[in-house]
Amino acid sequence: MNTATVLQTSLSDLKLHRRGKVRDVYEVDDESLLIVATDRISAFDCILPTPIERKGEVLTALSEFWFERLKDVVANHLIESNVDAMPPAVQRHAQTLNGRAMLVRRAEVFPVECVVRGYLVGSGWKDYLRTGSVCGHKLPEGLPESAKLPAALFTPSTKAEEGHDENITEDQVRELIGVEQTALLRDTSLRLYTQAEEYARQRGIIIADTKFEFGLDKDGKLLLVDEVLTPDSSRFWPADEYQPGRSQPSFDKQFVRDYLETLDWDKKPPAPAIPSEIAAATTARYLEAYRLLTGKEL
Repeated sequence: MNTATVLQTSLSDLKLHRRGKVRDVYEVDDESLLIVATDRISAFDCILPTPIERKGEVLTALSEFWFERLKDVVANHLIESNVDAMPPAVQRHAQTLNGRAMLVRRAEVFPVECVVRGYLVGSGWKDYLRTGSVCGHKLPEGLPESAKLPAALFTPSTKAEEGHDENITEDQVRELIGVEQTALLRDTSLRLYTQAEEYARQRGIIIADTKFEFGLDKDGKLLLVDEVLTPDSSRFWPADEYQPGRSQPSFDKQFVRDYLETLDWDKKPPAPAIPSEIAAATTARYLEAYRLLTGKEL
């Protein structure tokens, strides 16, 4: 267990590949990258100045859990998550990296976020109220907020390193990556979501929606990449408290968003700090999601 919070890393001997909202990615060699999950948290596309203790650990451990559980659906990019088994240039930073680093295969990542929605919530709910559809998918009339959808929907979006991801149609994805690849990403995303949702429900968690990312390895093989089914990339609801017709309590960063909505903040940088009790309660939610899904304490 690594109790020190990490807002940003700077690893000598390794070249920074890119810095995302939460992850710092380094180049290890021609074949592999090092993904470091920090304790940064973003909301409304702004990185908050307050770290969430142990968040990077939860994201890494939960991604590793799901990569293993779902490997029969699609291969993934994870090579190793034990820092002691990584190259010497990585091992030198073990104190910082233990529990929050993944050595992964390089992949040519598709420029699409593969969002799957199983419930009517968030931007999908707003879309439905306005148009009766979610991202172009026509839905029955009169559905309440948080309703379970008749079938899970593939609702892709663009990938924005900065700023906001934009919802796009499946036709637009076909224009970006072609008909065959679009069908492959859609079908794989829906299979991943369906299997994960069924498993999580048995463990007391409803996965309301999630997003996947995919890439192709050097041989053109499809890989599931980045993080998978974490409280950062998904909406996790406690199944025993689920009640359609309202917003739901959650194990994800919606808790932080809800707090920020109470402030007089225009949702533009710089983001405000959050109180220590909100940060601690967020850590508790992330750890509880991990415990329920894996059956283990982190």
